[in-house]
Amino acid sequence: MRKAPFSTIHGRERWLSVALRAVIFDYGMVLTGPPDPKAHAKLVHITGLSAEKLDELYWADRRAFDEGKLTGEAYWREIVRRTGLTLRSSAIAELMQWDARMWMTQNTATIRWQGALKARGFLTAVLSNVGDNVQQAMERELAWLVSFDVRVWSYKLRMAKPDPAIYRYALEKLGTIPAETLFIDDRSVNVEAAAVLGMKALVFTNVENLRNDLIARGLDKELPLPASA
Repeated sequence: MRKAPFSTIHGRERWLSVALRAVIFDYGMVLTGPPDPKAHAKLVHITGLSAEKLDELYWADRRAFDEGKLTGEAYWREIVRRTGLTLRSSAIAELMQWDARMWMTQNTATIRWQGALKARGFLTAVLSNVGDNVQQAMERELAWLVSFDVRVWSYKLRMAKPDPAIYRYALEKLGTIPAETLFIDDRSVNVEAAAVLGMKALVFTNVENLRNDLIARGLDKELPLPASA
């Protein structure tokens, strides 16, 4: 991979004049909205746990799930084991189903923007920390995912953001160098890791702030701006 013409001055980013060729999107909370509360309620109902306790256990091993160290079934069985619950295999299957459903509240504004980027000739990719059964459900039910040139799922590579290696893998698949690539994620730690590699990187909160950030950095001169939600 060619070295990106990127540098820092007094600890601040300096984005050098290299034309953008690609945009990499995080999946959850960027291409999708907040977790579906109905799906979350189903997880609470099936386990019989309080929402607070479920959330505590849910995130305890989530990285291992995203890195492919645990399958979806093993992940939920570990939660069951820790709580002393007795659940049938059919209940475990339901938990896996509703877990996937919880992350499918689509953000139509960013999905439309990806289409506008493609229409203008930009490459687009998804780079997501995600486990096996969730990703499989996404690919099965979200037809718009196939419009991305590259889709990188953490569990398949046994590594997850902010590991620099997963960003390098995405860049290699796109065929771009860091300075030609914009990365968008809702987690600042993931955005900072992309910036260290030399990518143009933005923290996503909502589409209006994304528009403002693109304009503030002069990227509206290269990219179409996303429309309001």
